[in-house]
Amino acid sequence: MSTGATTGFSANQKKMALFYVIAIVLGVLNGYVGTDLTVQGGDLIANIFVRLFKFIAIPVIAVSIIATLGRASRAKDSASIFRHTIFYTLLTTILAASLAAALFFMFAPANVTTAAVAPEGIVQHSYMEYLLSAIPNNVIAPFLSGNVLAVLLIAAAFGLALSHLPDESAGKTTVLNFFDGLQATLFKLISWIILFLPIGIFGFVSQLMSEINAGVNVGGLGSYFATVLTANFVQMIIILPLMLLLRGLNPIKVARAMFPALTLAFFSKSSAATLPVTMQSAENNLQVSPKVARFVLPICTTINMNGCAAFILVTVIYLMQNAGLDITFGTVLAWILISTLAAVGNAGVPMGCFFLSASLLASMNVPIGLMGVILPFYAVIDMIETTLNVWSDSCVAAMVDHDINRKKPE
Repeated sequence: MSTGATTGFSANQKKMALFYVIAIVLGVLNGYVGTDLTVQGGDLIANIFVRLFKFIAIPVIAVSIIATLGRASRAKDSASIFRHTIFYTLLTTILAASLAAALFFMFAPANVTTAAVAPEGIVQHSYMEYLLSAIPNNVIAPFLSGNVLAVLLIAAAFGLALSHLPDESAGKTTVLNFFDGLQATLFKLISWIILFLPIGIFGFVSQLMSEINAGVNVGGLGSYFATVLTANFVQMIIILPLMLLLRGLNPIKVARAMFPALTLAFFSKSSAATLPVTMQSAENNLQVSPKVARFVLPICTTINMNGCAAFILVTVIYLMQNAGLDITFGTVLAWILISTLAAVGNAGVPMGCFFLSASLLASMNVPIGLMGVILPFYAVIDMIETTLNVWSDSCVAAMVDHDINRKKPE
């Protein structure tokens, strides 16, 4: 998700959109009519960006989770509010990922390639092996081997342990400052990669178009997009309203009160930019108490990413399937957890879900050329995902306020 604060398209956004279009057009042309030398150049560019994604993937997610969870206990007076917030945030995010997994099996999107072979370095595991691999026997090995699940669990453990240190502890302050600084540094590196991303998109599209030109099938992309969008809309229109009803809240009233924030979220594609309007709508229209709104909503804007969790799960599993892996129940179960934790670690990353999905895939040596094809449609997906994220934030704030203040059912 973008972190800009405007509701329209800035000059830079228009310029980047133009660069993306140019990169895609040039990639298509190179893949279809380019010479062997230019096609090899496109492959080289794609491989360079895969290496860059691998370089940044694991550190940025691990550091984001540690920094986010480590700051959790700084407001001891709001401990009850925080516990309710974390409960509802994790519940809605896990439900979003689980729903996406169920819909993936229901839609069963076909592969883009008809005879994909698992690339070297990817090993298929049984359910028990996935569970065992998540338990690291040292701190460094998961980072070196790219074991995403183990790294995320290590980060969650460190973050929770850090959050339980006394707030006045000098050691805690030092560690938090270190991770805050490291997070800012990693985000700066990401911004540099994103700046040159049109070049990478050219490489990915060129690589994919040359494969399509050789006779591969791309029909499954339609059902892939249908899966992602259906997961977002079902979560938005059915799951979250049901949760509100179970807490004795009127979802129509909540939606009407939060309409200004939801509208801004859709057009701005930024939860962070929408936050002031979200807080104002929650306090003035929904009558959420200020102590709840001003504590819950900033946290939710950082870690409550329902749309991101669904996108990561569907995208990663789909590209793994295209790489030739057998998608088992154990695989999906593991990725429900991974996508939930990765969504929590998505705070502040430009192009949020898209970048995280590509990074996670690259860290596992899964080919990410299809991400270049997904990118042109991601702007629409991002608008819907951002609206879902802000709607989920609003629902969490309403439910926490109801629980804390023991409001009577509407």
